[in-house]
Amino acid sequence: MSASKLILILGGARSGKSDYAEKLAAELGGSGVLYAATAEIKDEEMARRIEAHRRARPAHWRTVEAPRRVAAALSAVGDLPPVVLLDCLTLLVSNIILALEGEPQETVEAAVSAEIDELVALARDRQVTLIVVSNEVGLGLVPPYPLGRLYRDVLGRANQKLAAQADRVVFMVAGLPLVVKGDKDAE
Repeated sequence: MSASKLILILGGARSGKSDYAEKLAAELGGSGVLYAATAEIKDEEMARRIEAHRRARPAHWRTVEAPRRVAAALSAVGDLPPVVLLDCLTLLVSNIILALEGEPQETVEAAVSAEIDELVALARDRQVTLIVVSNEVGLGLVPPYPLGRLYRDVLGRANQKLAAQADRVVFMVAGLPLVVKGDKDAE
């Protein structure tokens, strides 16, 4: 792969984002895919979800588990394969927010923005295709509590920042991909 690409895949819960992203990663990278997982095991239910995701991924894909500082974790890998799949920005932002709990919103936003900048720079510098999965959380009700509103606002801005830089943005609805930016026929 001669040029890097940034692909953002957005959607609601259970919209088919991860399945679509994994199929796309396999098509674009073949056996050369690195899966960057941001989930942390904090309870038994999450442990089961993570284990199911691990079993569903092709055995030949490499995995880096990084709840935060994903670009640094990817840099430590050395030679990156042609495709890096980050699943997901939603949990990465949550992890940053919780790590900085009590800090002003500007501090949290700056940390998330820096994380995105580092990821995009790494993908461009290393000439890899970066596929990022994220939830669209702006279509529902306004959360009734401050942490929920902070999360919605920070993730919404993070999604906007990535979408502005992305070569392609896909919005998933009921398992169906809708291309909202980029070549509709490209895969």
